[in-house]
Amino acid sequence: MDMTNMFGKMREMQSKLKEVQENLDSITAEGESGGGMVKAVVNGRKKVISITIEESLMTPQDREMLQDLVVAAINIALQNVEAKSSEEIKKTTSGMMPNIPGFDLSNMF
Repeated sequence: MDMTNMFGKMREMQSKLKEVQENLDSITAEGESGGGMVKAVVNGRKKVISITIEESLMTPQDREMLQDLVVAAINIALQNVEAKSSEEIKKTTSGMMPNIPGFDLSNMF
């Protein structure tokens, strides 16, 4: 393998990975719990963007259940955005690296 070609590929891959990192803010996913009564939206950097809670859940006696639903919705949203981010990284970096079992660039972010 030509070293110049290999270094060129590495620079290209660095550029693509930087592009993916910059795009993580625009990747969003939603998670919901309680039959849609609680919804959370997160971005590709795993930051919570918003939480929406159905008004009927905002009573003192439902406080503990509401806390559990918020946690569940956020965790589902994080799982969903992880899948979306991984897919975006794979799409952006496809053909850049040989197919090496167990080598997954999506875990870098």
